[in-house]
Amino acid sequence: MNMAWAGTGHAWEWFAIAGLGIFHGINPAMGWLFAVALGLHRRSRRAVLLAIPPMALGHALSIGIVAALVLTTGMVLDSHLIRIASGALLVAWAVYQVRYGHRHRVRVGMTTGFAGLVLWSFLMATAHGAGLMLIPALIPLCGSVAGQASSGPLLVSLAAVGLHTLATLLVTGGIALLVYDWLGVGVLRRGWINFDRLWTIGLAGTGVLLIATA
Repeated sequence: MNMAWAGTGHAWEWFAIAGLGIFHGINPAMGWLFAVALGLHRRSRRAVLLAIPPMALGHALSIGIVAALVLTTGMVLDSHLIRIASGALLVAWAVYQVRYGHRHRVRVGMTTGFAGLVLWSFLMATAHGAGLMLIPALIPLCGSVAGQASSGPLLVSLAAVGLHTLATLLVTGGIALLVYDWLGVGVLRRGWINFDRLWTIGLAGTGVLLIATA
């Protein structure tokens, strides 16, 4: 294992990974609104429940690709270079969100099945850069186990993807059922937060912080 990894894992990384999963679960653009729409269209609460697992799978595939890239580059590049490159990527993605984020329109119809939901979720998570925000937590986590075993960073990455996905799954499912059973989609008109704007600010701020602390 190349010793390019550096850093010591702390609890905050795991909290950050879970917290980002919660944030993605709350964001209607990441799935719960579509799940509710499917339920209303099919007049079935079961349709809401069945939509959540494939959405979580698509989300996991998207962030898993990012985790794999972090794992691969960490074996050959210095951690400082990874931080600077990751920070620049986050800032660039924030700029992209400002200029083109409103064009994110992945068309999947109300008759879609499991595969369609997986694809929709994967494309939405990728377009939003969902996995990119995990990079600041993945770098020190993988670095903390780099010298212990050759499989250490891989297992940590898998655990991170699993934790993030579980948090997203639980929150997405919970909100979808709450909105479908009690609140109704009108809650979005009565004062829902602009999560896309918060996400863009988070991307830019995290990128700048990574570069400044590299």
